[in-house]
Amino acid sequence: MPGNPPPSPSTATAPGHDPELSAPRLRRRRPKRARPTALPASAPAPPRRAGVALVASLLGFTVITIDVSAVNIALPAIRDSLNGGMAGQQWVMDAYTLMFAALMLSAGAIADRAGARRAYAWGVALFTLTSLGCALAPGIGVLVAARLAQGGAAAVVMPASLALIRQAYEDTQERARAIALWTVGGSVAMAAGPVLGGLLTESAGWRAVFLLNLPVGAVILGLLVRVPRSPRRPAALDGGGQLTAVLALAGLTFAVIEGGHLGWTSLPVLIAAVLAVASGFAFRVVESRHRQPMVPLAMLRERQVSVPLAVGFAVNAAFYGGIFLLGLYYQQLRGMSGIAAGLMFVPMSAVVTATNLLSPRLAERIGRRPVIIAGQLVFTAAMLAMLLLTAHTPVWLVLLLLLPLSIGGALAVPALTALLIDAVPRERVGTASGLLNSLRQTGGALAIALFGSLLSGPGGGFSLPGMRLCLLAVATLLLATTTLSRLLLPRD
Repeated sequence: MPGNPPPSPSTATAPGHDPELSAPRLRRRRPKRARPTALPASAPAPPRRAGVALVASLLGFTVITIDVSAVNIALPAIRDSLNGGMAGQQWVMDAYTLMFAALMLSAGAIADRAGARRAYAWGVALFTLTSLGCALAPGIGVLVAARLAQGGAAAVVMPASLALIRQAYEDTQERARAIALWTVGGSVAMAAGPVLGGLLTESAGWRAVFLLNLPVGAVILGLLVRVPRSPRRPAALDGGGQLTAVLALAGLTFAVIEGGHLGWTSLPVLIAAVLAVASGFAFRVVESRHRQPMVPLAMLRERQVSVPLAVGFAVNAAFYGGIFLLGLYYQQLRGMSGIAAGLMFVPMSAVVTATNLLSPRLAERIGRRPVIIAGQLVFTAAMLAMLLLTAHTPVWLVLLLLLPLSIGGALAVPALTALLIDAVPRERVGTASGLLNSLRQTGGALAIALFGSLLSGPGGGFSLPGMRLCLLAVATLLLATTTLSRLLLPRD
């Protein structure tokens, strides 16, 4: 993911807020002699333990990021092994992304209520177990079900991992450096994922891609034993809003994926579309009546909130959709091996990492609005440049044409994240950041769903005209959000 914005772990992690001071009953029950493993939230962790917490957090964020890009390379092998077809490949990717997007809305509250360390341990343990379920799946249906659970676990891991860093580093400069390492780790993981996916798929089969998560999960759980306990904070859970959000996204994703295969007027597709619309309406009603909604509707009426959310959706639709297309293009149209296809992503991922580091400095010099607009225009150029790809395009030219894809999102996302966070009150930073991550993941899921429907050629295989239609669709979306950014975002 280009410039994946760190989801703030809600108000419990806001500077100056000490959750333990708001829970005197818990403090009175403690023994007079403080235990070394239960430091108050306001006390800085010892340097060694802070380093352990950082390593544990970084490993978790890395493994859930690698899982996305590595599995993308393994899709053709999964199709051949389990006979999933194009729809099966779409569901393997979107099942994970769907639950990741939907549960991200309340994952911060879960981390607050359980405590960051405990929530992180739960998330990592579930992610590890579901990875084993993916590796042992006998059919495409079981694999998709395991991927749903895996995506839900990843949604808990991401904000809890950042909350651990907030707990470990009280000094703002040290915490900023730790978060920078956490963010760069995600970019490196995105670069390593395709290569690892290709190597493992070619040498040991696609199931090894999921088995890789098992030792990493065990290492993380071992490190967490040395991390101080995290304080708990009362946080409201919006069950009705969460349920309707999941149903709306699931119905919409099903309708888009299966519409291209079963027919847009088939009964299952129509039922899914009705479910999506009804659940979306129910979500709005529930959020408008809830005392502490997970998505305050009034916040969405602020253009400095709504426009960055729309841009985040479009950028991830372009990035995830583009990665999905390229993985199939390399292997199914050009006949590359999994290893060769994975290596094709390395230069692009390296440029993404470098651009992530450059974007904040560029925004300081020329302003966030120009950087956000420029990033989208570069991304639009990337979609149009990919229209030139054929089955015989020289490899060096393919890599050259993909440079704008590496730069566009990585340029725009850090700037739009900073703009969004500055536009909301401090107590709403966690909500806004979680919503941005959720919409970004939703954009990626829907792009894969739509692209798979448009992509299928004769026999359900890869179609070059279908690929070009996908690229034109997402380029149009990016031009629309660029126009919104130019008209509605304030000048710096």
